[in-house]
Parts: sequence; structure tokens; C-alpha cells
Amino acid sequence: MIVAGDFRNGVTFEMDGAVYSIIEFQHVKPGKGAAFVRAKLRNVITGAVTETTFNPSAKFPTAYVERKDMQYLYEDGGLYYFMDPETYEQLPINESTLGDNFKFVTENMTCKVLSYKGNVFGVEPPNFVELKVTKTDPGFKGDTATNATKPAVLETGAEIKVPLFIEEGDMIRIDTRTGLYMERA
Repeated sequence: MIVAGDFRNGVTFEMDGAVYSIIEFQHVKPGKGAAFVRAKLRNVITGAVTETTFNPSAKFPTAYVERKDMQYLYEDGGLYYFMDPETYEQLPINESTLGDNFKFVTENMTCKVLSYKGNVFGVEPPNFVELKVTKTDPGFKGDTATNATKPAVLETGAEIKVPLFIEEGDMIRIDTRTGLYMERA
């Protein structure tokens, strides 16, 4: 059990039959009245974000979310297959479970598969990936406006904005959490 007064960022717990993860929390002690805890919560299954207040003595059962490293193998008809590197067992995951940042994942890349009580609800790619630029317009000499960008298509088919000096065939590093170009690899 976890008490609302002991909330910390990233803690997962069960409430009203759903599993929530704490994004932000704040202990509030008003000048008049009882103290309370204000928390911003994310439903780990649906991804919905809500803000709720709690009595600091409220208790909730702790939810244990399993994060397992698995290797992405291939896609077949809307199912994406992942392999457990220890047992070599393959796990098919539906496309709707993956999320937007999966567009930066290539075959044989290791991702974290998130599950709760055996039900997979998400896949986290590595925070940073290195991908090859397959298509982009050439940058012109003298076209050096501050922070100027151009669209580029990556080897996975994802499209992002890159600086003007990036050319086709370049390897670049991308932050998968934001989808932004970081640096040349």
C-alpha cells in the first residue's frame, strides 16, 4: 500500500480499478483547513492525464508495472513481433499499443515492453536512436539563417526537421521522446 502523503514522481498505484502513474505531485498546506496532496496522474493503460486532489492519509494498493527488454523483430499484418532475448519466445503486439514514437524503431532494436498483470499496454523505444537520412533537399551555400530547418525522411519512413547542412546518407541521432534531431552521429 502507498499513502498519498508519500507520493513521488513515477510511482504507480491502483485507484478505481485503473492503474495510474504520478507525473507531478504537490503537498499543499493552506493557511486555513487541512493539508492535501494535488497530483497529476497518467492512466498507464489508456494514456489519459488527469489532475486529482487526495487526503494525505488516503491509501492505495501499489501497482507493479513490468518493464522487460525485448528485441523488435518484424511487422506482419498489423502485428509487431518482439523476442525475449533470454527465452527466445516471440510476443505479437498490436499496432494500436505501440505509440507515436515507435516510428523511430528499426528491426533488431531493443525496446522496453510494458505490461501490467501480463497485459501489454505499451512499448518504449530507446531514448536516443541513430538513423540514416534517406531523402532530403540539398542545403544551399550561403543559406545560413539561424535555426533554419528542412524536412528529412529517415530509413524507418519517419519524417522530421533537420538543419540545412544534413545531407542524404548522413547518420543522425534523434531523441525518440520528443522526435527532434539531436546531432550528427
